[in-house]
Amino acid sequence: MSGRPDRLLFLPGASGDTSFWHPLEQRLACPAERLHLGWPGFGDTPPRPGVKGFDDLLTLVLEPLDRPCALIAQSMGGVLALRAALARPRQVTHLVLCATSGGLPMADLGAADWRAGFHTSLSHLPDWFATETTDLSGRLREVAAPTLLLWGDADPFSPVAAGERLAMLLPEARLHVINGGDHDLGRHHAERLAPLVDAHLTPP
Repeated sequence: MSGRPDRLLFLPGASGDTSFWHPLEQRLACPAERLHLGWPGFGDTPPRPGVKGFDDLLTLVLEPLDRPCALIAQSMGGVLALRAALARPRQVTHLVLCATSGGLPMADLGAADWRAGFHTSLSHLPDWFATETTDLSGRLREVAAPTLLLWGDADPFSPVAAGERLAMLLPEARLHVINGGDHDLGRHHAERLAPLVDAHLTPP
């Protein structure tokens, strides 16, 4: 599906920081409505009864897809964005995926294992987060939405190899690598990313 989206849905990573995408959003010219989603139990979003896994988070992503939407997603949010695009291909016009595993086995791509320090540095997150093992490898070729892949070459958790693999597997994907970009390049390099995202969301 293509055409200009009516809504931009911003998805954070496991930080759950609903302000993560604000620097980028403020620089976008796309006139669509903007909505920042949080994850219950992550970051500044209070826990919600019944939200106990990735399937429950996916339900939260699908709720705003009542019109043509572009999903702009960071890290963990990128996995949920891809699942939403597979579940609702008619509603998802575009994907912008930033520093995500994309549902790929990351150990095969040279990624650092963040799970090793989960119970110390990430102990504020729900326990089920550390055991999630979504693998979308066999379904990525079904994703219909044009996809912009944004990566940093200084990201130990989602190395450029992951972006390159996604660019090969997704039918309509383009990879752009930011020199010096880390895992939070969506926040730290918003001024460089905004023109790329605007161009991606604008029909030819």
